[in-house]
Amino acid sequence: MVGAGHAGCEAAMAAARMGLKTALYTLNVDLIAQMSCNPAVGGIAKGHLVREVDALGGIMGEVTDAVGIQFRLLNTSRGPAVWSPRAQCDKQAYRLKMREVLESQPNLKIKQAEVADLILEASKVQVAADTFVCPAERSSADQSSVASRQSPASYSQPCHFEGRSDEESAFANNQGPTTNDRQPTTDDAGDRQRAIGIRLRDGRTVRAQAVIITTGTFLNGLIHCGEQQYPAGRSGEPSAVLLGEALKKLGLRGCRLKTGTPPRLDGRSIDWSRFEAQPGDLDPTPFSFRTLRVAHHDRQVPCYIAFTTEETHRIIRENVHRSPMYSGQIQSIGPRYCPSIEDKIVKFPDKLQHQLFLEPEGLNTHEIYVNGMSTSLPIDVQLAILKSIPGLETAEMLRPGYAIEYDSIDPTELERTLETKKIAGLFLGGQINGTSGYEEAACQGLMAGINAALKVKKEPPLLLDRTEAYTAILIDDLISKGTNEPYRMFTSRAEFRLQLRIDNADRRLTPHGRRVGLISDEAWADHQAKQARLEGMKRLLEQTKLTSKMLGGRGRLPLRGSISFPASESSATATINEQQVTNDLSAAIGQPLAQLLKRPEISIEQLAPILRNLAPDFFDSAAPTTNDTLLSSRARNDLKSIETEIKYAGYLSQQQRSIDRLKKAEQRAIPDWFDYRAVSGLSREMQEKLFKIRPRTLGHAARIPGVTPAAISLVNVYIELQSRRREQAAAL
Repeated sequence: MVGAGHAGCEAAMAAARMGLKTALYTLNVDLIAQMSCNPAVGGIAKGHLVREVDALGGIMGEVTDAVGIQFRLLNTSRGPAVWSPRAQCDKQAYRLKMREVLESQPNLKIKQAEVADLILEASKVQVAADTFVCPAERSSADQSSVASRQSPASYSQPCHFEGRSDEESAFANNQGPTTNDRQPTTDDAGDRQRAIGIRLRDGRTVRAQAVIITTGTFLNGLIHCGEQQYPAGRSGEPSAVLLGEALKKLGLRGCRLKTGTPPRLDGRSIDWSRFEAQPGDLDPTPFSFRTLRVAHHDRQVPCYIAFTTEETHRIIRENVHRSPMYSGQIQSIGPRYCPSIEDKIVKFPDKLQHQLFLEPEGLNTHEIYVNGMSTSLPIDVQLAILKSIPGLETAEMLRPGYAIEYDSIDPTELERTLETKKIAGLFLGGQINGTSGYEEAACQGLMAGINAALKVKKEPPLLLDRTEAYTAILIDDLISKGTNEPYRMFTSRAEFRLQLRIDNADRRLTPHGRRVGLISDEAWADHQAKQARLEGMKRLLEQTKLTSKMLGGRGRLPLRGSISFPASESSATATINEQQVTNDLSAAIGQPLAQLLKRPEISIEQLAPILRNLAPDFFDSAAPTTNDTLLSSRARNDLKSIETEIKYAGYLSQQQRSIDRLKKAEQRAIPDWFDYRAVSGLSREMQEKLFKIRPRTLGHAARIPGVTPAAISLVNVYIELQSRRREQAAAL
C-alpha cells in the first residue's frame, strides 16, 4: 500500500486480516490517518459508507467510536432511509488510535519511505508469492550474501526475498523495468503489463504481487493561498512528485482536481456567548455494529453555529479577484457540494448570510475548525472576514485556509475491483480516483484491499451490486461515468435507498465480510445472535394481538411510551406527555401488533413498554443507560430497524421487484471480445463511449452517460450474432 490515509489504512488492514504479508508505505508514520480537513466522520450518506465499511470488517467505525467527542444522528425528522450518523473526532487521538490498531495487526508492517516508481513486467510472467525483508531487518550474514549477488549497482539497498534460490533472489533485485524505463504496451491481444513491486526514492526495491496506491492529494500537490503557491501534499508536508510523474507514464488518463480547507482559530480568543450551541445526542449511536457504547458518551463537547454578515460578503466581493480560483491561478475543478466561501458569495448573491460551524479539533487543544469557510483568499482577507463575524472580532487565526490542486486518475480506467484495466495487479483507492471525503476514501480502500488480496489468493473478486451498498454505487458511478470534479456521496444517488439504510448494513454486507475472512468468529457469532434477536422480536409483533389490558382500559396508547428514545433531532426525543394520546384503538383489539404498527400515527416507542413486558431479554441484552426511562442506543436502533421493516413492508417489496428486474440486466454479460465497431446502427458516439468504458454487463452499459436504450438493445442483439459467428469460425 502506498499512502497511509483513510483509504490506505483500510486497504492494509483488509489485506493483512486476510492472511497476506502486507507493507504500508507512508511519508511520515506520525501522520497516519491524518484528518487533513474537518476532524469529523460521517454525515448525510457518508455515515452510510462508514457503516458499510464496518459491516464488511473495516476499522473506521470502531476507531471513530473510540475517539469521537460529539455524536449526532442526522435527519431523524425524516424517513429512516436518510438517517445518518456523524461524529466530531479528536483529531490527534484519531491518528494515534488508528496507528495503534495498525501496529497491533499481524502480517502488517508500516514503513516510512517515499515511493518513487512502480516495477512492471509483462503479464505472461507469473509471479510467485514472496516474503520480503528490508535491509534493516536482515542479519549481517544475509546482507553480505545478498550484497554479493545484487545487480544492478544502482539498487544500493535492495530487499531480500526469503525462500528463493540464488538465481531467483538475483532476479528479485533486478526486477525489470520501471515506469521510467519503458512505455507501457497496449496491444490488441490484451498483453497487459503487471505491477510487481515498487522502487523507493533511496533506490531500494520491494516486490509484491499487488500494489495499491492511495495517495490522496499528494500526487504533484500544489497549495494556493492568495497570490502565493508552493508544492505540498498537505500544509507542511512534501508532495509526491516522483510517483506522480511515474504514474503519468503508465498511459492512464488523468486530470487535475482541487479541494480546500478553512482557517483554524484559537478557541480562547472567541466570544462563545454570541453563538448557538449544538450539543450531541444524549445516548450516542455508535458507528460500529460491534460497539456497545462510544468511549466519550458522558463527556461530549458542543459545536457552535455562526453566520456570515453583509460586511463579510462585502469584504469577499471586493477581494474576490485575489482568490486563485477567480484570478486564473487555479484551473482545476473543486468540489461542487463543498464550495469555498468566495464561491458561495459569487454564486449565491441573493443570500444575505451563510451558516458556519465552529467545531473543536480535540479534547486537549483549543484549536477550532471553521466549517463552511473553506477559502484560498490571501491571509489578510481571511483575517478581515473572521473579524466581520459577530463573536469572532478578537479571534486569533492559528492556521490559514488554503486550496490544493493535485493529480487524479480517470476512474473509468478501473475495473469494478478497482484494479486498473491497463496494468494488472495495480489498484487505486481514494482521492486518486476523483472522490472527496474520508468516508469515500475508506470504502474504496477497503474494496481495493479485499480484491487485491483475493487476486493474490487466486479467489473470485468481491463485486458488490449497486442495489446492496452505497459503496457499490460509488464505485459503479466512478467507473461508468467518470468525474470531472471531486465526487461526493449522497443518498439521492441510490435507486433503492430504502433498502440501503444504516440499520441493515450488517445484514446486507457482513456475510460478504465473513466470506473473505474479515469477520472474526466472535463478531460473526454476535452478528448471527443479533439477527436472531431481531427476527424473534418481529415474530412477536406479528403473533401478539392487541388486548384491552395493553391499552390500560382507556382504549388508547400514549403518544410516547414511558420508555423514550434519546436522540437530539427527532420527534422521537419527546418524553411522555400523558395529555397526548392516540385515537381510540378499541376497534383494533385482536389485531396483531405488527398490523397496528403499520398505522402512520403509531410508532414503536408507544409499544416499547408492552414489548419490554413480553420480551425482557431483548432489552436486557442491550448496553445499560444512565436513565432507567431511556432505552440504550442499541435497543432503540434495533427496535427502529424492526419498525421500518414492518411499516414500509409494501414499499420494500415493490423495490425488491424492481431490484430483481435490474439484476436480470446485470446478469447479461458483454464478452471481452465483443466488437462495438461491428454493430450496425450504433453511432460513432456510442461506439466511442462503450469502447472507452468497456462495460462488463448490459446494466453497466445502460448507466454510461449518453448511451441510449436503443443502443443497449442493439448491443444485446449483436452479442448473440457475434457469438454465433465465433462458434461457426471455431468449427471450421
